[in-house]
Amino acid sequence: MISGRQIAAARALIGLSQAELAGSSNISVPTLKRMEASEGIASGLANNVAAVRTALESAGILFIDQNGNGPGVRLRDRQA
Repeated sequence: MISGRQIAAARALIGLSQAELAGSSNISVPTLKRMEASEGIASGLANNVAAVRTALESAGILFIDQNGNGPGVRLRDRQA
């Protein structure tokens, strides 16, 4: 599960607008806005959240699970 804040942070990290991410995920901009505004786990249909996660991971994002310091995001090592 990913949080709304992780989605927003990941999008900002790779420099995508909400419209660009929504388009690459095949969801509407209002749906993405609701996901990003979610407190805790991203709200929305599971397939829509999965589509956003897949689009971000394809763009080089790694989602970091809760590890004592909270969940996060980072860029994949492009040399690996």
